[in-house]
Amino acid sequence: MKNIAVIGAGTMGNGIAHIFALKDYRVSLIDVNDSSLIKALANIEKNLNRQVEKELIKPEEMARALQNIQTFNTVATGVKQADLVVEAATENETLKMSIFREMDTHAPANCVLSTNTSSISITKLAAVTKRADKVIGMHFMNPVPVMKLVEVIPGYNTDKNITEGIMQLSRNIGKIPVLVNDYPGFVANRILMPMINEAIFSLFEGVAGVEEIDTVMKLGMAHPMGPLQLADFIGLDVCMAILKVLHDGFGNPKYAPCPLLVNMVASGNLGIKSGKGFYDYASGMKDAKVAASFAR
Repeated sequence: MKNIAVIGAGTMGNGIAHIFALKDYRVSLIDVNDSSLIKALANIEKNLNRQVEKELIKPEEMARALQNIQTFNTVATGVKQADLVVEAATENETLKMSIFREMDTHAPANCVLSTNTSSISITKLAAVTKRADKVIGMHFMNPVPVMKLVEVIPGYNTDKNITEGIMQLSRNIGKIPVLVNDYPGFVANRILMPMINEAIFSLFEGVAGVEEIDTVMKLGMAHPMGPLQLADFIGLDVCMAILKVLHDGFGNPKYAPCPLLVNMVASGNLGIKSGKGFYDYASGMKDAKVAASFAR
């Protein structure tokens, strides 16, 4: 696999493009929004430059990585030479199924179709294609250039050779792959999201304030970031979408999103991406202040 297509130029998509390009893979970065592609390239350049400043890579490696990336605004043109497609669109099942149908139509017959979904069934996405044996999950962690983990999730019909190939490919780009079965939330989010949801319930029920909850988890559990600030970092809409997948998939009320989370998403307070969530990011992430009193 030398030709990699990445669909979606958001935070995850541009991070995935970054790591493949840096390892000398030819990358097609695809997004229907031209301004998103421009922003993604600028972000990749900024992050590569940061790696140069930290002497993690050489200037010539940065230059070569940028040359390895081409941009496209249609799936049809972007995937036609691909050996692997990584779908990194918004965490929305209907949208992802639509993209998988399009990927299946336009990608070469031997191309592997993967998704960066953090919770949606790989088997269900594979079912809308004519190559279910070549569909797999590659769940990268954010920020992609820094975080080592990749959850590799085969669907019910994924060929074992494809799974082994994706495990090795993940190692080739400097990641540590972990094989996970195809159940809602996989491992990372099945454990993480209930913790975040419980932190939101603790705030909602007036057990403690935002900073207090985050401080307890940082100092008491040695977490680098408190669960409420982490939720802001992930995106409250993404957290709610994952919890709904868990709730629908298992039918267990313990996964139901906290009403406070539901209201915050409905109000457009989504965290860092909107400038305000549990914290207010008007002065930047480092100077974030508690946005409001949320206790009922």
